[in-house]
Amino acid sequence: MRIALVTDAWQPQINGVVTTLVELVRQMEDMGHRVGVIHPGLFKTRPCPGYPGIDLAIRPARGLCQMLEAMAPDAIHLATEGPLGWAARAYCVKHKLAFTTAFHSKFPEFVHAALKIPVGLGYALLRRFHKPSSGVMVPTQGVLRMLQRRGFRNLRGWTHGVDMRLFRYHEQTLNHPALSTLARPISLFVGRLSYEKNIQAFLQLDIPGSKVVCGTGPQEAVLKERYPQVRWLGILRRDQLAQVYAAADLFVFPSRTDTFGLVMLEAMACGTPVAAYPVDGPTEVVGQGDGTAKGGVLHEDLAQAWQQALALPRHEARSRALEFTWEHSTQLFLAHLVPLRKPIPVQAGVQQFDSCHTTDIN
Repeated sequence: MRIALVTDAWQPQINGVVTTLVELVRQMEDMGHRVGVIHPGLFKTRPCPGYPGIDLAIRPARGLCQMLEAMAPDAIHLATEGPLGWAARAYCVKHKLAFTTAFHSKFPEFVHAALKIPVGLGYALLRRFHKPSSGVMVPTQGVLRMLQRRGFRNLRGWTHGVDMRLFRYHEQTLNHPALSTLARPISLFVGRLSYEKNIQAFLQLDIPGSKVVCGTGPQEAVLKERYPQVRWLGILRRDQLAQVYAAADLFVFPSRTDTFGLVMLEAMACGTPVAAYPVDGPTEVVGQGDGTAKGGVLHEDLAQAWQQALALPRHEARSRALEFTWEHSTQLFLAHLVPLRKPIPVQAGVQQFDSCHTTDIN
């Protein structure tokens, strides 16, 4: 199958959406599918307001149209609701082409936290974006139910996975050079240092041991100044990050708005239990929806979740992570794709799909 994946989130951005899409593309190509990724790096860009490090395509409609016609895909998937997503949506609607979309992030909550724009207004815009979609892929059942209540239709459950070879299990915590002088237990957070992550809830916890943070973002300077006792590691390569996960005694995930929380899976795969709030992402990932602890502990009192999760055996966290694979995630994704209602004609002199292949995931 020839698949066009249109996304405003792609490398060199570092976040859960990009990780998910890169792994998805790799899996589909391993299965023999041809995937063309249309991403901001193929266009002129400008920084996203309030989110340095995230670049958005400027007026991409014409170039995107040419790329889609050159690809002549069997299916089109719009991964994000940014400029590229809207341009691709307009193209598909104009040409009466079926397509699928995905709901990766609660942008209305993010924008409200940063700019105080009403959440309802944000969801009204997203509802309009996804309305013509033949299938809106949603990462958790909790988010699916929330979107149903807000009037979204054609919702499809779609989970994510974790690379078990990269994030290897360790029965005992590693002695990492960058953390060797820190007092135990070591509590870790990995993620973007931005408004919606609620990282202050972690940094303000009155708990023993040391706190470690990996990531960068718009709140980085303020947080570093306010919490100098925290060990700030910045951005790490994926293999280096795996070593830090394995060196931590506990992973703390304070976000209340993440739709999934891939970093929790990565920590659990290494054997590091999770402490989090009982909200959509953690409930699905950690697996405490039935009231029993699996990959960690969820509690409205984050300090209590931390204390209880610290006592969990590391093998239980790993066991929960093993339930999530990229192969299963990719199979679900492929099952949700829809064929175009009419083919896109390949114009004479236009680059064909193979030579227009735009992924670079090595």
